[in-house]
Amino acid sequence: MKNLFKITFAVCAMFVLVAFTKYQKRIFATPVSSIQQLEMEPINIIPESKTIISDTDTRIFLYKIGFKESGNRYDIVNRYGYMGKYQFGKKTLEGLGYKVSKEEFLNNPVLQEEAMVALLKHNKKNLKRFIEKYDGEVIHNVYVTESGILAAAHLAGPGNVKKFFRKGKDFKDGLGTTMTSYMFLFAGYKLDI
Repeated sequence: MKNLFKITFAVCAMFVLVAFTKYQKRIFATPVSSIQQLEMEPINIIPESKTIISDTDTRIFLYKIGFKESGNRYDIVNRYGYMGKYQFGKKTLEGLGYKVSKEEFLNNPVLQEEAMVALLKHNKKNLKRFIEKYDGEVIHNVYVTESGILAAAHLAGPGNVKKFFRKGKDFKDGLGTTMTSYMFLFAGYKLDI
């Protein structure tokens, strides 16, 4: 058992080193002033409501996932039709109760932020049992945290996250991004949602 742990640790350490080297320019390219601004004051992401994200980790998580998805651009649509800062599909929006046109969604940053918080809450509720069971564990050679699970669910959907835990099956989107890469990249944030 000790040897298995040492091997797993060594593999994880190598993966971290490779991933850090590969992604450091893209993931850690955030200007210091942007991070400092995120840390300075709470952001009311939905001015018309009382949803306020005051937790620094949550705001940085949203900033980083938005950067990974779209470069934090609200007006972008990829070749598969996914829209906005967080690259939402029409079906996901409808499933959350948003019946808006593509134009309405792309032109409304407040709505996009609200939809992302709603999706995170929905996925957290849907994956609660898995989060409680696996948070802080290494499963199928992946270090698992709540924020990593929620990022993976954003990319692949909660059903694919469940398949990963049950069968070790990874998901890859149309651009070749794996669900487990999101578990890794977005691990360790303490989310206030």
